[in-house]
Amino acid sequence: MTQPQPSPQIVSAYFPNLAMDRWQRMTAQQRTLPDDTVPVVLARQGAHGPVIHALGAAAQARGISAGERVVDVQAIHPDLHVEPADPEGEGALLARVALWARRWCPWTVRDGADGIVMDVTGAAHLFGGEAAMLRDMGARFAMQGLSARLAMAPTRGAAQMLARFGAAGTICGPQEVAELLAPLPVVALRIDSDTSRLLTRLGLKTIGALMEVPRVALMRRFDRIAEDRNPLVLLDRALGRLGDPLNAPGEGRRWLARARLPEPVIDPVPHLDGLAADLCTQLAQAELGVRLLRLTIYRVDGEWRSRNVATASASREASHVLRLLRGKLDGIDPGFGFDLLTLEALRVEPLALHQDHLEGGREAGRDVAALLDRLTAKLGPERITWPVWVQSHLPERVEGRVPALTGAPAAPPVLSRDRPLRLLTPPEEIAVLYAVPEGPPARFRWRRVAYLTTRHEGPERIAPEWWRDRPGTRLRDYYKVEVGDGRRFWIYRQGILGDGRGGDPHWFLHGIFA
Repeated sequence: MTQPQPSPQIVSAYFPNLAMDRWQRMTAQQRTLPDDTVPVVLARQGAHGPVIHALGAAAQARGISAGERVVDVQAIHPDLHVEPADPEGEGALLARVALWARRWCPWTVRDGADGIVMDVTGAAHLFGGEAAMLRDMGARFAMQGLSARLAMAPTRGAAQMLARFGAAGTICGPQEVAELLAPLPVVALRIDSDTSRLLTRLGLKTIGALMEVPRVALMRRFDRIAEDRNPLVLLDRALGRLGDPLNAPGEGRRWLARARLPEPVIDPVPHLDGLAADLCTQLAQAELGVRLLRLTIYRVDGEWRSRNVATASASREASHVLRLLRGKLDGIDPGFGFDLLTLEALRVEPLALHQDHLEGGREAGRDVAALLDRLTAKLGPERITWPVWVQSHLPERVEGRVPALTGAPAAPPVLSRDRPLRLLTPPEEIAVLYAVPEGPPARFRWRRVAYLTTRHEGPERIAPEWWRDRPGTRLRDYYKVEVGDGRRFWIYRQGILGDGRGGDPHWFLHGIFA
């Protein structure tokens, strides 16, 4: 005899103060929080300046609302305390909470920017019943510093509406959906403002009033609205007349190798060979390569220590991984010993299986990448860099540097004019002994040596970058000059007489040609 299928049970967890709860928890770890009587708000950039993103309890008590301009609120409340908001961080936190909530059920998904939805069908008895499960959820969310409103219903739409507009902790049975949704406002359907305004004009302010209206008349009025905004479709989903499945994303696979030790040890080096071989075997089977590794040791006193290692290109060679890890073990405090080590690939990239050359040679690019990894692990990522080219008028700003592990060398730009092989940083001022009118110095002194100009080419005028330079910055006239012993220099005159931006022009030597 087949067992009857359990009725669906969907839990909606709504976090009305997610942004402020996150800010308070993170700020309390770094500094003292403002007094409870101070109106605290989080601000984000809006179309016309900063706008309020989230509010504290004191700000809500004063009637401040989200979306208002900060300058307007400060005019009324001079003691307003403004902190920057972090919507991306809030989204990342919510994604982590959605995965963490799988302690109660295997199907969880984010619900907009302030909630999660969980399909707990058949799981409530594991926690002592439906009411006990909701209490456990509320308590554990509170332990994480999150204030949550919870509701359970047979459909996702009903659970979402009850969590946001119903009584906290509501448990709705299959026969009670219409009764509990009836007193809720129509905005609980998550319709847009235009549709909500239209329903209000028609006198349909609650879900119950909407359910009593003949469907034919409403269908003609809302037949061109998309399903995700159509109040009739959303109502049917909430009442269970239409399907509304919960498509929970699968948890991403973790590439992890563990070494559990029978007794605590101090030195992790003897166990790295097995960890690296195990992890690289897993990656090879999936045709992946690692870009970011983390080695973690778990001490017997409950503490843990970790070291991260990045690679210039995807790799899964165990010997290469070992060389990088051995350069990172200095400074790890093992305490009284550790009994667990893990090696995890935090970031991976596709890396197809390949074969070395038949004569036994290797690709030069792989050797260069391995060299970059070893130098970076030893000297630090900020010391191993690639040159990149930047769009700029001024020669000293054309070349930039990026870490070798995060960028790649850029091809040099096509130059329309000859440029010196070496640039002096910064340009060095020269003393002009005799100047040719509208030309370069006939004689000049640089580093206490006098030079006689025999030939010159120019000028090439380079104007200041008005969007970056300070007002009053003077233009430059560059000359390519050759002196008596055959050397060629790149010099420039900064400013011209009568430009209104200073006194006499100054001369600088900026580069040396080959």
